[in-house]
Amino acid sequence: MVQLPIYLDNNATTQCDERVLQEMLPYFTKLYGNAASRTHSPGWLVEEAVENARTKIAELINASAKEIVFTSGATESVNLAIKGVYEMYVSKGNHIITCAVEHKAVLDTCKHLEKIGADITYLPVNSDGTINIDELENHIRPTTILIAIMYANNETGVIHPIQQIAAIARKHAVLFFSDAAQAAGKIPVDVMKDDVSLLSLSAHKIYGPKGVGVLYVRRKDPRARITAQMDGGGHENNMRSGTINVPGIVGFGKACELCMHEMNDEAERLVALRNKLQQELLKLENVGINGNIQHRLPHVTNLSFKGINSGRMITALNKSIAVSSGSACTSALVEPSYVLKAMGLDDATANASLRFGLGRFTTPMEIDYAIMVISEYLKTVKSNLPAFI
Repeated sequence: MVQLPIYLDNNATTQCDERVLQEMLPYFTKLYGNAASRTHSPGWLVEEAVENARTKIAELINASAKEIVFTSGATESVNLAIKGVYEMYVSKGNHIITCAVEHKAVLDTCKHLEKIGADITYLPVNSDGTINIDELENHIRPTTILIAIMYANNETGVIHPIQQIAAIARKHAVLFFSDAAQAAGKIPVDVMKDDVSLLSLSAHKIYGPKGVGVLYVRRKDPRARITAQMDGGGHENNMRSGTINVPGIVGFGKACELCMHEMNDEAERLVALRNKLQQELLKLENVGINGNIQHRLPHVTNLSFKGINSGRMITALNKSIAVSSGSACTSALVEPSYVLKAMGLDDATANASLRFGLGRFTTPMEIDYAIMVISEYLKTVKSNLPAFI
């Protein structure tokens, strides 16, 4: 039995795993203390739970628990990383290198810094959504203080060559920040092997709760230093003041623990389902794949349906399939995806593209149903094309 609508927008957010929810519930009622209250047992018990979660999150990315800073989500983590590095190192230089297909959290943060004196280089991407490594290195200057390149793209699933980027950053003594909100918990992310200086994560992308995120800040070899963006009680080692979201953090820890144990099997299952969806739809006329298919997240495919308006398709199918044309942060916009445009797609093709994000709870029956519904829709459109384009 298929329950409608089928949810294929797991890049936007994921269903909170029931096991995560059960772990969180006591911290709303019975264990309600403030983790910063260190004079009584209600505070001690909660602080212990927070530190346990911090350890689990650190283990997922092979970090030290002391390198984990809790935030309200990946967007805050991105702001803290980029603005924090800029303010800390601006006396050394004001140049930051990023990429044209970054999440809006990165791009808009960089645009803000440009207004106060930062010099930002926005690297272009190839037609498959990847960056040119040589071009990245060629843009490094004596004033470069940070490289900010995402681990994997939220619209296409394309994975960037993180270790190669890190090697260039280390060679030139430049810090390297990567937004790993889409990658961590889906594929192995190892901050030691990947040699990143800062890394952002989000709980709700890995079947945890919304409203909680993490910034990994490297402590040595070399140490990354940031200026706090929120002032107050000096929480999180003076890097992020404010009463922390204890239930959310506990849930984040549990979500990371589950990913540690289930990620590899889950990825294998999702690749098979994703490939089936993709292969069946590619059999239809004028359907193509956007982005590199060799270096891609296991659960994502971005397809273009030539001659179709993706917005109208989403509206027509929304009772059957929940899917999007791009980032949830820009889904209200009518313009074509800036990510696909940066890859060289024309407006018509970009406007005819959909992102499919499968997840832990996606079933083979749901994929079969999605293939059937989309195929039928395209046949209907083809028979009456002028009314739909």
